[in-house]
This record gives sequence, C-alpha cells and structure tokens, in this order.
Amino acid sequence: MDSITQAALGASIAGAVAGKTLGRSALLTGALLGTLPDLDVVIDYGTAVANFTQHRGFSHSLFILAPLSLLIAWVLWRWKPLISYQRWLALVGLILLTHPLLDAFTTYGTQLFWPIGRPVAINSIFIIDPLYTLPLLAGCLAFLYRPPASRTVAAGLLLSSLYLGWTLVAQQIITERVRPALANAGMEQAALMVQPMPFNTVLWRATAVNAEQRIEVVTGFLDASDELVLERFPRQPELARLVAELPEARRLEWFTGGFLDYQQNGTQITATDIRLGIPGAHPFTFILAETAEGGLQPLASDRLPRPALNRATLPLLWNRMTGQVPVLCLATLSAPNHGSSC
Repeated sequence: MDSITQAALGASIAGAVAGKTLGRSALLTGALLGTLPDLDVVIDYGTAVANFTQHRGFSHSLFILAPLSLLIAWVLWRWKPLISYQRWLALVGLILLTHPLLDAFTTYGTQLFWPIGRPVAINSIFIIDPLYTLPLLAGCLAFLYRPPASRTVAAGLLLSSLYLGWTLVAQQIITERVRPALANAGMEQAALMVQPMPFNTVLWRATAVNAEQRIEVVTGFLDASDELVLERFPRQPELARLVAELPEARRLEWFTGGFLDYQQNGTQITATDIRLGIPGAHPFTFILAETAEGGLQPLASDRLPRPALNRATLPLLWNRMTGQVPVLCLATLSAPNHGSSC
C-alpha cells in the first residue's frame, strides 16, 4: 500500500495499544514504524529487474520482522519505560507484521516468507484505496485533536479491517461472474487474476492468459447489464522461448507468476508486467536483450519510461465505474493501442 496508508495503520495500532500512556507520541512512533519496511527502496541491487523484484523482499519477510520486533521493542522500552516491554513488543510487532500482510493484499507481490517461496499477491485491493485509508486517518486526527481517543482509533481499525474483508468477498463474486465467459472463450485452463481497478472496489479487471493470448474483462457492481465484453491481446510465445534462459527473464517470470508480455522493438526484446497498470499503460517494462547477428545478446536490464495516460482516463474510469458507460475497452484509456480486439 502507499506510504500514507501504512503510516496511518501504524499510528492507529500504536494509538490503540499505548495511546493512553504515551499520548500523541504514540502516533508518531507508530507512523515511523509503519513506514520502516519500505525503506528498502533506497537499496540499489544493480539492475532495474533486480530493484523491481527485490522490493518487498527481505524487509517484508515475516522471518526477519518477527525477531526484529523483539530488538526494536527492547530498545524503545529502555528509552521510554513508561510502558512494559510486553506492551512495547505488542505495539512494535503488530505494526511491523501488519505492514507486509496488508501489502500482500495488493497485486505487486510481497515476499512474506523470504528467502523461501514465491511472492504473495492476493490482488483484492488497489495500492491506493481511500475507503481503506480514510477511517484510519479519521481516527488518528481525532486522537491528535483530543487524546487519547482510543475508541475512535479502534473504530477506524475495525472499519478498515471490515473493508479489507469486503475486498475478498467482492473479488470472489467477480471471479464467479467472469469464469463462464472465459470458459466459453476457451480460456478455462488459463491463469486468471482478478483485481480492482484504481482507487475502488466497485469496478474490477479480470486478466486470463495462456501461451497464445490474454483476455481482459472489465466488470463492476454498478453495471446495468450482466453481459461481459472480452478484450483480446495476442501474445508472442516465440519471444518468451527466446529469452527463457536469461536469469532476469526467469526472475520476472517467478515474480509475476507468468503475467508478462514480451515484445520486440527493433533489435530490443522487452518484458512488461501486465498485472500492474492497464493495457497500453503498464508502468513496468524492462529491456532484457537485443538480437544480433551472433544471436541473442543479454543486457543489464533497464526500465523504459512510464507511458502516459490519456487526459480522459480518470473521467472514463469514473463513468465506467458508475455504470454511465456500459462498455470500456481498456486499451482506449492510453496510447498506443496494443492491438487489442474488443
């Protein structure tokens, strides 16, 4: 999730656990602890792919954060023994462990069990969702205005947690809605990812991929019709096979679960994470190799600039979310159109 949300979550937990004793300083301590795992972004791992796939790695591992909580709690207890070590441990542990657990509900991927296992991505909430964040902020503001507003902070935590639970229910409803249409399109065995569109859990995007094509479906709870429109994007399996043995291509396949789009632009071969963004405006595209007379030449991966959205993107998304526009081809939201058929 975004840094504001993680800080608000950390501050809310600290206020609920120790706000009556520590006062407003509890919120500051919680906010700082809530952003601590994301400091891994300052580490340069050498290549664009490494930086992309190592983020939310060791700093988000439960195997690292659990023992780290013991140490940080001891330091804070020695510094400010107004509350017991056990209370400090509850405060620090809850904040550090809920940070990666919340991140795991997003699409990016969180390596909860680093250094073993694949990243966890539940895909049920967008990285910025006001309906999750606002109850936390409201509780924190009430606490700052008239401490210790422990009940208000706890209410904010309860509401945000209930909303997070709703995202799972909504995701399951949408999944059951799109499966029959995908089966009719011959994609019943395809890998499927269902995730909300930006900033809400009313409008959802389903992505199904096999070796030859990917299908995108946009559907929402305010749709006037149950009819689903399938948007098709061709894939290039020959390019995937060409770079399959490159270490950074394997790393991307592992990190994204195979939700990649390979393209050849001139002599350069690129890989795009199709989970993030929308078709035509995916923010993470990497140059992996280039073709030459002597064969394939691996490159130290570099990230291409983020593509720009059309000015009409947000209004179109709003109109589609509220049902004012019954059909929306995702590729129309950005340029260029990647050869979709809608």
